[in-house]
Amino acid sequence: MMTAGARLRAGRPDEAGELNALALRSKAHWGYPDSALAAGRTQLEVTADEMGQRRVTVAEQDGRLLGFATLEGSGPHGRLGLLFVEPSAIGRGHGTRLYRHVLEEAARLGFERVLIDADPHAEGFYRRMGAQRGGASSEPGLVPMMAFPRRPEPGWVAAWTGGRDGGRAVHLGNVAEFHRQFDAVAAPVRAEADHYACMAVFAGPRPAMVVLPQRVGHWWVRGLAERLAWGQVEVHAVEPGPGGLCEAVSAREALLERIRASGLPVLAWGRTAQAEQIMAGVGPGPGPGAGGGAGGRALRVARAYESKATAHALFLRLAADGHPDVVVPAQRGFGSGRELARALSARASAGLISVVKAEHGVGGSTTWILTPRQLRRPGAARRMVRGLPPQAKLLEDHVANSGPFRAPTFDAVVADDGSVHPVGVGAMEIVGTGYQGVTVGPGAVPDGLAQPVTAFGAAVGRALAAEGYRGWYDVDFVAGPDGRVAPTEINLRLTGPAVAFTVQARMDRLNGGRHLVRTLDCVPLGARLPEAALRTHLDRLEQTCEDLGVTLLPTIPTAAGNDRPYLGVALAARSGDALDAAEALLVRSSSALADAFSG
Repeated sequence: MMTAGARLRAGRPDEAGELNALALRSKAHWGYPDSALAAGRTQLEVTADEMGQRRVTVAEQDGRLLGFATLEGSGPHGRLGLLFVEPSAIGRGHGTRLYRHVLEEAARLGFERVLIDADPHAEGFYRRMGAQRGGASSEPGLVPMMAFPRRPEPGWVAAWTGGRDGGRAVHLGNVAEFHRQFDAVAAPVRAEADHYACMAVFAGPRPAMVVLPQRVGHWWVRGLAERLAWGQVEVHAVEPGPGGLCEAVSAREALLERIRASGLPVLAWGRTAQAEQIMAGVGPGPGPGAGGGAGGRALRVARAYESKATAHALFLRLAADGHPDVVVPAQRGFGSGRELARALSARASAGLISVVKAEHGVGGSTTWILTPRQLRRPGAARRMVRGLPPQAKLLEDHVANSGPFRAPTFDAVVADDGSVHPVGVGAMEIVGTGYQGVTVGPGAVPDGLAQPVTAFGAAVGRALAAEGYRGWYDVDFVAGPDGRVAPTEINLRLTGPAVAFTVQARMDRLNGGRHLVRTLDCVPLGARLPEAALRTHLDRLEQTCEDLGVTLLPTIPTAAGNDRPYLGVALAARSGDALDAAEALLVRSSSALADAFSG
């Protein structure tokens, strides 16, 4: 195994003395006095006879040993006995690679956990690698920690990325281009689309090239690449023309040729005619990059079922076929605002809450919930309708929902062969009708709720696949107090929850076990921040979150200078309590930025 110029291999018995001397030098690097090193010398040594039993792995470059690690025990809990790096090689990633190799070996051996007696100076390193405090230390003065072997990568990753080259792909941030296909998308949403396009960096678990509609700081992508072990990531900023981002990319022959020469799948945020042309030129493999006629059919299906009326008709058909826990609210379309106003008045008189929708929309931007109180005065319904966009002509029954799981969402991938690969179920955070973020991972949604959502969402995917759709989709729901769920819309594109799922897959792959991931797409900042100040703010937040056992990943770093500045982030941890604490800290610290500029 080659890693950054160094090779990982099994240690040899004749190298025991050299490794023991390396361990002493590495320990001394942290300022321990000679007396302490002498007292603990035997704990730092491995003998020639133990090289195989303790599973010694060394990092070697040009015949020089740069570090080594041991994986000890027979399960179900192994132990990271030793991990040391030559002082002159510290900070070059050798410790990270040795650590991850140990976890891969632990997974191969079937270990459930790997225990670590961490030197206090190394606790931060192990935290960054995903380990957490726990267990009992075998030596005084050491920090007991535990790590989690890696699970096999979920099948949807290969279905989405083609499964070649470790899932690496080209990501296109064509958010605005996709939404431009639908006139009803609210103007504020269109205005923010280029900021939201930053999240296309997370279109798959491991980007190789990212094309965005605006400039982003290279520090941002470099930091993400380091945290998520992406390797080298090319970032191209392309100013969209009248036809959108993909048309502008197609006009840049050198960039287009670079994308095609990569041989990697192209993951667009959403299907458009311009995106299909780019995807069709990239060679074979599952996922949205498989072009030709299939791409054209998929685009037609995507455009059709982004319609809430068309999606509703599909919901009615599927719900009648063995989904007793799914209820589809009645929906009616109106040809004029006057007819809609009369229907709203009648429902208000009957004490009914109404839901008005435009046929297309994103993030709840074209959905309105109207109560009888809002409409009880004479003429109130007409005035309300006049204040809505002219496309708002769908009227639905209201499904009461409450509690922390009131808005579940289901994501999946339709592979090139038409098979449906569930990605997961998340708990969306909705304020009013507006999407704010999501939590995904173990326990994010109770099994009793996740099961009917998954069953119905997969049925939707099979119906879409039968019509020719290929790629990512999600189905959003509301959960009623009776335990039943109501589907509200289909999104045939990437979404905010998709980002959470790709981050979760990457964190699980790197650090083992299963992570909870929470995305917050719009954390208000108390002041407008230039890029340098934003980096300082994020550095502080990342360190504080790390102390809580939480990894913070900026997802939208470009809106900090807006008139209403905000920040998008993803938080990853192993417990909901840690996520809650990190979110509270993040919101409080970001809001408090105003104090620095007061007076």
